[in-house]
Amino acid sequence: MGLFPEFLGVEHLACDARPRRSDARAALIFACALVFGAAGSLGPIPGPALARGPDSLAELADAVSDAVVNISATQTMDDKHAENAPQLEPGTPFDDLFEEFFRRHQQGGNDRQDQKQRQRKSNSLGSGFVVDPSGVVITNNHVIADANEVTIIFTDGQKLKAEVVGKDEKVDVAVLRVKPEKPLKAVKFGDSEKMRVGDWVVAVGNSFGLGGTVTAGIISARHRNIESGPYDNYFQTDAAINKGNSGGPLFNMAGEVIGINTAILSPSGGSIGIGFATPAATVIPVIDQLEKFGETRRGWLGVHIQNVDDTIAESLNLGPVRGALVAGTDDKGPAKAAGLKAGDVIVKFDGIEIKESRDLPKIVAAAPVGKDVEIVVIRQGKQINKTIKLGRLEDNDKQTSLGAKHGEAGKKAIAGPVEKALGMEFSSLTDDLRQKFAIKNSVAAGVVVTGVDPDSVAADKHVQAGDVVMEINQEPVKEPADIAKKIQALKSGGKKSALLLVANGQGEVRFVALGLP
Repeated sequence: MGLFPEFLGVEHLACDARPRRSDARAALIFACALVFGAAGSLGPIPGPALARGPDSLAELADAVSDAVVNISATQTMDDKHAENAPQLEPGTPFDDLFEEFFRRHQQGGNDRQDQKQRQRKSNSLGSGFVVDPSGVVITNNHVIADANEVTIIFTDGQKLKAEVVGKDEKVDVAVLRVKPEKPLKAVKFGDSEKMRVGDWVVAVGNSFGLGGTVTAGIISARHRNIESGPYDNYFQTDAAINKGNSGGPLFNMAGEVIGINTAILSPSGGSIGIGFATPAATVIPVIDQLEKFGETRRGWLGVHIQNVDDTIAESLNLGPVRGALVAGTDDKGPAKAAGLKAGDVIVKFDGIEIKESRDLPKIVAAAPVGKDVEIVVIRQGKQINKTIKLGRLEDNDKQTSLGAKHGEAGKKAIAGPVEKALGMEFSSLTDDLRQKFAIKNSVAAGVVVTGVDPDSVAADKHVQAGDVVMEINQEPVKEPADIAKKIQALKSGGKKSALLLVANGQGEVRFVALGLP
């Protein structure tokens, strides 16, 4: 699946020969009549009557089309930089930005030519929409990305240079501003939370660069996670979304924008009836921050989380599967300062139930920076309440981008005997093994996995040689012999599984639950 409409290439689309939705009931009755006609007349078909689609969308299209714009983004780079740039193949997230191949431009024809830098230029075509008559335009971040120049093209042919007010790659939204001579036609955001599966929607955009194209369909699903970012929460729609529709609006029947068309699932790059739009409720807070500050200001908790499954829930005495499992905390994060620990399960944040781990990042990010929030965690089967003052996510991102400084190399450990358990082989964490598996010094303690049986559950859960087991059931592991002792203790206590805290060579930690033999 591509994360954006342009990911998987383009092909010309053939005519769709499927029956119209309004014909579906008649087709069903006709088919049943062919099969059962000899047995007698059909009785009434049980179930609710199928809702009839709108007779025409002409008035809606006419009312909103002038507010939908085409966006041309141009990026220019020196050849000397372009030569070192990654070669982008069709199907990458930047395929739209680099739709036209770089062209070499030569200037002059004498010795001075060698002194002048040749340049390569790439163009991107996408969609957007006006939300303020004074000249505020919304689009996807990936449409304009690192463009040097952005031009807005209106339905009347007018072209205006745009200023990038702010952009956010996590939600994939950008705010642009133009300076029109007269007020522009604008559209408003609607309440995307009221949209139901089956509601009709209309997409308008610059499909395949052809200009304003109107397509219609329904909301096929809500809350889709396509793993394109930390805050995935998409509408799925069967309204045709194609290459060039990126950044365009998805309207409800009242002509309100309830989503931004962002992605499709397609083997060819053309619509197969599975498109994704970011709901208005997700983008509106981000747009407000970009307009006000030129950047986002998201809440930050400072935890590394993972999903809770049945085995993990049993290991932690959690009861029903729920919440977000804390696999680790940032040393300078608010969570660690408040006493959260690896193995805690966050089940409520600021009064909101956390049903699964992917709920937490969206809720935390939407909370104000500096707010004191109450968090409910389950620790070893007991409920604990914590109050945490949220930090700012962007501040943490800046610190991370500087690169973490590693401590001095640890002292060489004495290699102990190799232990085998749960389909794995374990050895002491020595300098030799640290070097062999490129284990960072931030992984200070534990035992190294030196082998994994490919037919084991550990292999199924992606444990591999070079991983370091730091804890078993929230008790530290220092030597290979500790593994067998702790497993035997778990069996004696009637446990059915062991919960391992595992770090990879880069220091990223996660919990792995393995059934006991």
